[in-house]
Amino acid sequence: MMLLKILFRNAFHNKLRSSLTILGIAVAILAFGLLRTVVSSFYAGVEAASTSRLVTRNAISIIFPLPISYNEKIRQVEGVKRVSYGNWFGGVYINEKNFFPNFCVEPRTYFDLYPEFVVEQKQKKSFLADRKGAVAGKKLANKYGWKVGDNITLKGMIYPGNWDFVLRAIYTGRDNTVDETQFFFHWAYLNESIKKVMPAMADQVGFFMIGVNRPDAAAETAVAIDKMFKNSLAETLTETEKAFNLGFIAMAEAIVTAIQMVSFVVIFIIMAVVANTMAMTTRERTGDYAILKTLGFGARDITILIFGEALVITLTGGLIGIALTFPAARVFGQQLSTYFPVFLVSAKTIYMDVIAAFLIAFLAAIIPTSHAIRIRIADGLRRIG
Repeated sequence: MMLLKILFRNAFHNKLRSSLTILGIAVAILAFGLLRTVVSSFYAGVEAASTSRLVTRNAISIIFPLPISYNEKIRQVEGVKRVSYGNWFGGVYINEKNFFPNFCVEPRTYFDLYPEFVVEQKQKKSFLADRKGAVAGKKLANKYGWKVGDNITLKGMIYPGNWDFVLRAIYTGRDNTVDETQFFFHWAYLNESIKKVMPAMADQVGFFMIGVNRPDAAAETAVAIDKMFKNSLAETLTETEKAFNLGFIAMAEAIVTAIQMVSFVVIFIIMAVVANTMAMTTRERTGDYAILKTLGFGARDITILIFGEALVITLTGGLIGIALTFPAARVFGQQLSTYFPVFLVSAKTIYMDVIAAFLIAFLAAIIPTSHAIRIRIADGLRRIG
C-alpha cells in the first residue's frame, strides 16, 4: 500500500506534465480502439455468417445473373435443405445520399433461412400477402422515420424508374451483431415489372441462398451444385456464406490494412511521448536515486519505482481512453450506420487496449531505468543543490 502511494505521488509530482501525458495516452487509446472497431466492423458480416448457409453465384462474377430455373435443380441436390434467391436492387431513397442495402428476394424461403431476422408474425403475414410489400430493419426505419403502413418510393439505379413499396414489416436483430439497416421486397414484383420493359433481364437472379442439412458436409454440397452446372451457359460458384462475405472484404483489403497500420502508428507515437516524459522525470530525480542507493536500495528497487510510475501514468490514461471508446463508438456508429451497420466495441479490442497500455509503459521505461541504474552515487549527489 505504501509503495502504491509513493508511485502515485511520484507520477503526479509535476501535475501539468503528467496530466498532459495522461490526456495524450487517453486520446491515443481512444483512437486505437475506434480504429480497431472499424476493422472489426469490416468483418462483422463474416463473424455473423452461418455455417449452414451456402451462396451460389455466377462463376464469372456476381454481377452476372443466373437463370431462375436453377432453383429447382439446386433443391434436388443431396444435402440441400432449403433454397432461396434474390437480386441486389441498388435503389436509393429520394436521392443518391440516402443509400442503404436493398434486395428483392423470394420472401418465404429467404426469411426461413435467416432466423436472426426477427419479424412479428402478424407483420410477416401482411408482407407475404402484399406483392408490393417491403420489410425494413429497425435501424433503417428509425433513421428515416418509417412506420408500418408507410408508402416508400425507391429510385432504381440498376433498374430505372421509381419503384413504390408499402412497408409491411420491420425486423429486429436476434442479437446486436445482426445488420438492421437492410431493405427487402418481393422478387416477383421486380420480375413482373421488368418483363414489360426489359424482358431480356427477366427470370434471372443474382444469387441463390442455400440451407444445408449438415454444416460439416457443406463443402461436398457446394461441389455437387457446381458440378451440376459445369459447361453450361451460366456456370456457378458455390461457397460458404463466410467465404462469400470475405470476398467482398478482399475488395477493400488495402483500406483495412491501412487502418490497421495507422492504429499501430498511433500507439508508437504515444509511446515516444511517454518515453520522453519518463526520461525528463528520471533526469529530475537523479539526486533522489543517488540517495536511495546510498541508503542501500538496489537496482531492483529503482526499477520498480520507474516502471511503476510509468504504469500509473499509462494505465490511468488507458482506462480513461477505454471508458471514452464506448460512447464515441456509439456516436460514430449512429452517424455512419449506412457503412458500418454493426459497430460494436469487442472484448478483443479492449484486451488490445490494455496490452497496448502495458506495452507503452514497459518500453517507455526501459531507457530511463537503464540510465538511473548506471548512474554513480557521487555523480547523482553532485546534482543536488
